[in-house]
Amino acid sequence: MSIISIENMEFYAYHGCFKEEQQIGAWFEVNINIEADTSKAELTDILEDTINYQSVYLTVKQQMAKKSMLLEHVARRILDAVLAQYPVVSVEVCVRKKNPPLGGKTSAVSVKMSKKI
Repeated sequence: MSIISIENMEFYAYHGCFKEEQQIGAWFEVNINIEADTSKAELTDILEDTINYQSVYLTVKQQMAKKSMLLEHVARRILDAVLAQYPVVSVEVCVRKKNPPLGGKTSAVSVKMSKKI
């Protein structure tokens, strides 16, 4: 088994509970760790024998484009989409909202979740 990590994917999206957040948008960061059997690709050096990182990125991008009020909802959608589309053992996803409107200086808030098959 191997862990495939795609780190610090940045997206401008429209997630948040406040009306302004859904209109103005904000920057988000997504990290994903995928546990998968990469033994075949280790021997063949063929992309089709592993999980294509670009394809995973596009899956995350598609989910980030859908508005949500809660980071929990965004993270669950990403987790479910990856589990449905790729041959994985487990997935961990972290969605970070940069500079959230909390009434004081805060660099980010985040939600991390994981699921094992």
